[in-house]
Amino acid sequence: MSEEMKKIASDDGHEKVLALSLSPEQRAKIIEVRKLIGTLSDKASVYCSDASISRYLKSQNWNVKKASQMLKLSLKWRHEYKPEEISWDEVSDEAETGKIYRPNYYDKHGRPVLIMRTNRQRSKSLKEEIKHFVYCMENAILNLPPNQEEVVWLVDFHGFNLSNISFKMTREVSHILQKYYPQRLGLAIMYDAPKIFQPFFSMVKVLLDPETCNKVKFVYSNDGNTKKIMEDLFDMDQLEQAFGGNDDTEFDTNKYAKRMRDDDNKMYSLWTQANSVSFVSHNIPSTDVFGADMVNRRDKKGIAIE
Repeated sequence: MSEEMKKIASDDGHEKVLALSLSPEQRAKIIEVRKLIGTLSDKASVYCSDASISRYLKSQNWNVKKASQMLKLSLKWRHEYKPEEISWDEVSDEAETGKIYRPNYYDKHGRPVLIMRTNRQRSKSLKEEIKHFVYCMENAILNLPPNQEEVVWLVDFHGFNLSNISFKMTREVSHILQKYYPQRLGLAIMYDAPKIFQPFFSMVKVLLDPETCNKVKFVYSNDGNTKKIMEDLFDMDQLEQAFGGNDDTEFDTNKYAKRMRDDDNKMYSLWTQANSVSFVSHNIPSTDVFGADMVNRRDKKGIAIE
């Protein structure tokens, strides 16, 4: 490994912590996956860190063959869709209502938070909705602190009606989340979901694997037991009032846009640095120093999701 690569790796201790947490058998399975996926491009090499491969193995109960097949499909999707190249300006029309955004705080476990406001759904394009969702996931992963891999979703159901949801959109999101972002969802909190949502969720549950389904929690503001979930997870002074917190700050599109453009620059900068490193072999263990899979930006080609 070059001195430059060692310096990049030293910026994040996640791989070292991971190495200590894995058994010899699990480390051997990571090596097996590397052999099965074969030679990789530089970008794919960065994505296929030990931590990343470990997530795929965990999602498949450490079955090497299944994890390898899943990872290959994920790499194919990333190569074609280029999620790490989506910029704020490409999704700003979708995002300006604040229907999905990343607040500037973390939960008590250090997990980035993504908030969804169901009553702010205005999109008429499934393709653009999906692009915005993927952008939000990539941005949240970009902002993962060291030694944290998961993202928390908070879904606000105040003002909800059935026109706010689409089964087709939900199906696509479930597919992308489970197939291309395994082990990234830490928790999904459905806050004050009305009774009319329950039949819809019953249909959605068939799309979710058991582990993902178990991460969906329903919390109600008039239920002390479920409300405690929020108090245990969040600093209530940072949490929005819509979720029982004390922060009454309204979503500001202009301020948020500036944060996102700053993050776009951060992603570009880090991937420029990463791509300056020569990944001679896919057997060189890359790191999760960049959180997600950040690459040099190029013009989008408008490739649709399969």
